Amino acid sequence: MGFMTGNPPEVDPATFLDRPFLDRIRATSTHWVENGFGTPKMVHTIYILKLLVVYIGAGLSIATFTSGHNVLEVGAWWNEPIVYQKLILWTVLLESIGLAGSWGPLAGHFKPMTGGFRYYLRPGTIRLAPWPGKVPLTSGDTRTVFDVALYGALLVNIVVALILPGAHTASIDAAIADNAGLVRPAVLFPIIALLVIIGLRDKIIFLAARSEQYLPAILFSATLSFVDMIVALKLLIVVVWVGAGISKIGHHFSMVVPPMISNTPWMPSKAVKRAHYRNYPEDLRPSKVAGSVAHVLGTIVEVATPLVLLFSTNRTLTLAAVVLMVAFHLFILSTFPLAVPLEWNLLFTFATIFLFAGFPAWDGYGVTDMSSMWLLAAIVVGLLFFPILGNLRPDLVSFLPSMRQYAGNWASATWAFAPGAEAKLDQFIPRPAKITRTQLLDTFSPEEADVVMHQLLGFRSLHSQGRALFSLMINHLGEDIDTYTLREAEFSCNSLVAFNFGDGHFHNEHLIAAIQRRCNFAPGEFLVAWIESQPIHKGVQEYKVIDAALGVIERGTYKTADAINEQPWLPNGPIPFDVQWTLEVDANRALTDPEMIEEPKMRESGEGSGVHS
Repeated sequence: MGFMTGNPPEVDPATFLDRPFLDRIRATSTHWVENGFGTPKMVHTIYILKLLVVYIGAGLSIATFTSGHNVLEVGAWWNEPIVYQKLILWTVLLESIGLAGSWGPLAGHFKPMTGGFRYYLRPGTIRLAPWPGKVPLTSGDTRTVFDVALYGALLVNIVVALILPGAHTASIDAAIADNAGLVRPAVLFPIIALLVIIGLRDKIIFLAARSEQYLPAILFSATLSFVDMIVALKLLIVVVWVGAGISKIGHHFSMVVPPMISNTPWMPSKAVKRAHYRNYPEDLRPSKVAGSVAHVLGTIVEVATPLVLLFSTNRTLTLAAVVLMVAFHLFILSTFPLAVPLEWNLLFTFATIFLFAGFPAWDGYGVTDMSSMWLLAAIVVGLLFFPILGNLRPDLVSFLPSMRQYAGNWASATWAFAPGAEAKLDQFIPRPAKITRTQLLDTFSPEEADVVMHQLLGFRSLHSQGRALFSLMINHLGEDIDTYTLREAEFSCNSLVAFNFGDGHFHNEHLIAAIQRRCNFAPGEFLVAWIESQPIHKGVQEYKVIDAALGVIERGTYKTADAINEQPWLPNGPIPFDVQWTLEVDANRALTDPEMIEEPKMRESGEGSGVHS
């Protein structure tokens, strides 16, 4: 890869689509091993400049100047509580407007690079309620003027909280003789209320703001005394770490590490990249090296080290753990993962230093120093509720509140369009950006853009979900899979709602229904293979096949091990599925009779493995 030039797959773009689908997947997945996305280093430079100028430069300047500090005098503010509070608010602001996670080309935003506020300030764009029809005043899937006003009010309140000077409280003055106060609770309560109200009407903005992590932090800042607040913030970050670490137990994270290392821009050695696969190019399953990196440097570090930080009263041990977690986050940041949670990793880097070196347990900020054990128990239960529920019932909770970040165990989907049908998305869905392929046409020829779109499918094929998704597509499309347009749903979802971050819950049947109400696809024009993440206590995963015109047409399960043990290009054919339910529709009537679409017949399938024909 050069600074201005990428490293695309060595294929002939003019004839690439003439090749069988699985042949295309083999070409792009094999290319990914040595080259990743093949992104020019100019793109990574843009991300680095954004971090340095916007996040660190502007963020630290605002947080320190409005708190009475000089940004250049690091020693005076690095452990100032209000600076940490304002850095959280700055991060929430950037996430909310779309300038932080899931931003830019690595997240599928090519032109424009920013989604976020361009969508959220525009009435008529798609919004997605988390419990459609079950919460009063949240029905519908169209963003209204009221939704825009709520979002605008959120941004204004965050800005106000950022620029106002701190207020002194008896609890912080008793703990720290010379301090700049804390962010005023009176300006935090409106932010909390707005995030909750917005979240009930639109999970997109709620999760884009990373509310599952920052909302508890804001709540603690607004309601707790100073020592309790610091201990609660420690508990929050430890739950995030340990939750993510536990979710990495199993085979999924072993499959995340190889493509992540392959896509790391500073890793020039092809030999190192190949070492993470069993036998390049014939066997692209994770090697023992990848498993060791995943579960020693990943799982063990992310579970054990935070517990040391939380309970250690030994200065040397604690500082060593701080250094290790700082290195952990900086390494993740340096790999430029496709969801690009770069600001999040920087904030956690600073939080590690601030919370555990700035306010260590031996100075009166340990777990047992909280004012009430009942309060401690309530906070722990509250923080653990969604991670436990999400691991046991991933269908009920997004992987973000489940604290399963980047563990490889995602709900995922692949979209398939009949020839020409994808164009309806741009024709009938108003929004600031076009579909991903159209965005690419400013840089690539149409044929080259098709290759790039297949690189995203190649990336997905290196994870277990890809093998299951493509197997479902083969079962339902048959030979037509070579002529249909298949898309990685995460990137397509980004172009429609501005945010995805890798969670298939953003583009389940509720989004497909919203798309259908606008585009009116005919049966068979738009097909979706969708799979839920694996529960922590089961060896199977649930799947759905959705026809946009008909709704869910098939449900069932598959053994996770079958997908993990297969190659990306499925040389042995589709993996087996246990089909548990299918929708029976007379195809000829369905094309002409709306009642067949609205009230289709259902059939329960018997037990046993097999595929739907």
